[in-house]
Amino acid sequence: MKLPTPYDGVLLIDKAAGMTSHDVVAIVRNRLQTQKVGHCGTLDPFATGLLLIVVGRGTKIQDLLMSEDKEYVGTIRLGEVTDTQDRDGEIVETNPVADFTHAQIEAAFAKYHGDFYQTPPMVSAIKKDGVPLYKLARAGKVVEREPRLVHVYAHEIQTVHLPEIGFRVICSKGFYVRTYAHDLGQELGCGAHLSSLRRTKSGRFTVHGAVTVEELKTNPRESIVARIISLPDISRMRGA
Repeated sequence: MKLPTPYDGVLLIDKAAGMTSHDVVAIVRNRLQTQKVGHCGTLDPFATGLLLIVVGRGTKIQDLLMSEDKEYVGTIRLGEVTDTQDRDGEIVETNPVADFTHAQIEAAFAKYHGDFYQTPPMVSAIKKDGVPLYKLARAGKVVEREPRLVHVYAHEIQTVHLPEIGFRVICSKGFYVRTYAHDLGQELGCGAHLSSLRRTKSGRFTVHGAVTVEELKTNPRESIVARIISLPDISRMRGA
């Protein structure tokens, strides 16, 4: 039996809502008939947008690609705190939402700009004594988490239709947008959670023109292979 031709590089996927990042990896493995597939930066199941899939020798630059800055657009819902800090969690607190002015909202966002420390959420893949936090959270346990230094390079308040605020943020590696929404709600005094999220950019790569999950499932394998960005092209894009 002839072995499949190895594919080396990065495939840009526009992840759909309702699936995990690992689900996308599994589909790529199946379509390309290769096990050497990984992803660069988890997107929560409810989130959509850019997911970098590394294939073949592309897995060797996985950590490098994961370390780059990200851009997201999303929606914060004020007045409701959830146990996961996003819409998939259980509501644990509700509060009235004041008629905030744009200036008050901007002042809250300004508090989380530049360098600051962010405490990772319990529902995350960070490990405590070798156990992922999300497994502890499922068991009803809450443990101390070490705050992490993160950076917001730019933010934009795009819409205000209280109790919802639409925003855009450009941030560093390791940034939790769910926690960003939660902390902004605390700053405004009414609590909040992340109700929608879409990753639009990672490093030099954008979601524009990325392969949709439907295309990934139904298009001929040759057309998927043709969308893989080669390692030399990635090196040129990054100025290496």
